[in-house]
Amino acid sequence: MSPASSNLTYTVRFRPMGPWRFGPDSGARDRVDLIYHSDSLFSAVCSAMLQLGLAEEWFEATVGSALAPAVRFSSCFPFAGDTLLVVPPRSSWPPPESTKIRYKGAHFVPLSVIEALLAEGGSEKPIDEDRWTVDGESECLVPVNPGRGPFRVALRSSAVVDRLHHAAVEIHSTACLEFARGAGLWTMVQFNDEAAASRWLAPVQSALLLLADSGLGGERSRGWGRSEAPEWQAWNAPPAPAAEQAHWLLSLYTPAENDAVDWKRGNYATVARRGRIESSARWGQPKPPTTMIAEGSVLLASNELRGMASNVAPEGFPHPVYRAGFAVTVPIPWRTAA
Repeated sequence: MSPASSNLTYTVRFRPMGPWRFGPDSGARDRVDLIYHSDSLFSAVCSAMLQLGLAEEWFEATVGSALAPAVRFSSCFPFAGDTLLVVPPRSSWPPPESTKIRYKGAHFVPLSVIEALLAEGGSEKPIDEDRWTVDGESECLVPVNPGRGPFRVALRSSAVVDRLHHAAVEIHSTACLEFARGAGLWTMVQFNDEAAASRWLAPVQSALLLLADSGLGGERSRGWGRSEAPEWQAWNAPPAPAAEQAHWLLSLYTPAENDAVDWKRGNYATVARRGRIESSARWGQPKPPTTMIAEGSVLLASNELRGMASNVAPEGFPHPVYRAGFAVTVPIPWRTAA
């Protein structure tokens, strides 16, 4: 599962230039989500496409496509150095109980560890426990040396000053992610076919570069969410497993009508997504909640998963508001959790 030559799937790394904030569904300022979810990333790209003058064609190629969307994005996960971490497949994680490592505390696991775990087929000792530990603050499985995760959760304080009564000052704190040197966030970008890659690779690169400069997530007016120029690298998908194949989700997912998912099997979880609308028509209006299949879920289906984008515009809103639930998956062998 290591990156290699490909022209349909890429990994994109963002190296933060300061704090990043992903607001939790509760909206609490002193809490922060550890994942920048795929639906939020898609919305940000749509805003960038609007600025680039490509919004109409972009929507037609993605949410309006009668076939599979031209481009899909995974959620954003942490990386440290050359190590990409990701939410592990629920069917294979956590491994058997250990006296050294509390595997259940690891929300993010290196891809190399998952690859070894799947290759071992769930053996009793699939991981060298002397090499790894769980960093409690970032919830990442990391090497014992140095034993630190790619980010820390921090509280940044700021003050609001009343323009009319300068003595009226309100101090508040906001939670954010602060990244270690050489660490950041990565996402997977998938193009549906060669025609889609030929048409949309350059515009998506421009959109992500624009977002890296202007910021992703919350508190962008304070300069948060910015990064160096995104780093693109081709990705070669692993070969289809010889055993029964399952779909490991790296994105949030809303089933499309023709997605033949066997809901009586698999190992999956749901998450309620909310958020607010960022539109010049009505800025900040709450989005209706949507139940989606969470990252790390493992699904079985008789066809490739597509997913869909739901129109979550409130009643009477002047234009559609889409929440993307397109499936970004990795094929893995199906097995039940230990």
